[in-house]
Amino acid sequence: MLLETLAARIRTSGPMPFEMFMEACLYDPDDGFFGSGPLRSEKAGDFLTSPEVSPWFGRTIARFVEAERERLGDPADFAVVDVGAGSGSLLESLSGSITPPVVTVWALDASPAARVRLGERFGGERVGAGLDQLPGSVTGVVVANELLDNLPASLAVRTESGWEERWVGIDGDGLALMAAPCRPEVAAWADRFGGVVPEGGMVEVQLAAVDWLRAALSRLEAGALLLFDYGGTAEELEPRRTQGTLRTYRAHHLGPDPLVEPGATDITVDVNFTALLAVVAETGVEAELLRQDDFLSAWGLRKEISKTRRRELDLARDGDPITRLQSRSDRTDAETLLHPRGLGDFRVLVARKT
Repeated sequence: MLLETLAARIRTSGPMPFEMFMEACLYDPDDGFFGSGPLRSEKAGDFLTSPEVSPWFGRTIARFVEAERERLGDPADFAVVDVGAGSGSLLESLSGSITPPVVTVWALDASPAARVRLGERFGGERVGAGLDQLPGSVTGVVVANELLDNLPASLAVRTESGWEERWVGIDGDGLALMAAPCRPEVAAWADRFGGVVPEGGMVEVQLAAVDWLRAALSRLEAGALLLFDYGGTAEELEPRRTQGTLRTYRAHHLGPDPLVEPGATDITVDVNFTALLAVVAETGVEAELLRQDDFLSAWGLRKEISKTRRRELDLARDGDPITRLQSRSDRTDAETLLHPRGLGDFRVLVARKT
């Protein structure tokens, strides 16, 4: 069990930074939540993301991809890269909606179970674990849906005298968060992007997320980077700082404290998009931050929902009842992508390189 492995490591080397604990819980090759075990992002798994909720997520993004290809002059080496591709639902609905088809499609995921599924859907030639497995720079569109919320984060707590970290140690027979001096890079990030934090409030310091974004932008020769995730700007996240946003998921529900069953639950945090925008600005790349409902609406999803609703009415007057029910199901699934207090409230970071 991962709990025993981590406890033994702590007894030998002392408490570990939370991001080290989180990385082991999620990506340990033997016992990590994503690093081992079944595919997580499906109805039979632990959570559903937008592409599993409705194929209209990928179909709508396909319109963005087509516009980017046209903007770049339809280059012969145009590619679509899905990072954190999971079950492949996004890439399948996206690539199946583009005319003419994109020649080069990459599916990347850290989960071995996901890579098996992706290989079954797309062939193993362009399936990999991460950006470092791409053969070179990318001209096209890089998409990452609900990826950054799972990248390891440090925990910083505001005290009367400044920042203090929370590391993972041992208390009796179990694991516990323990106070530790704040490392300079963690304190600097928290000062810059934490916003107004009350004494005792917590900030999830997302150094791995900004590092990933820098790496992705460096790989993008020309085209766009699309990031979908839950979270908000530093200002939007301020009301959540009293308790922090760290939480777990399992079997489509909120899970237990992350220290209780390491490796058995998803560990996630709200993404700080102010920090991501700062990285984009440092590179001089054009960027915008949108809500998911606004982004999908701008690329035609509400119009498609209206068409489906009209089709339902036609089928209600003179049509097959089963077909009408299927049409209604498709519509309600697509509407879920736009729900203002659900998936529609996710953020979308669009960064373009010319």
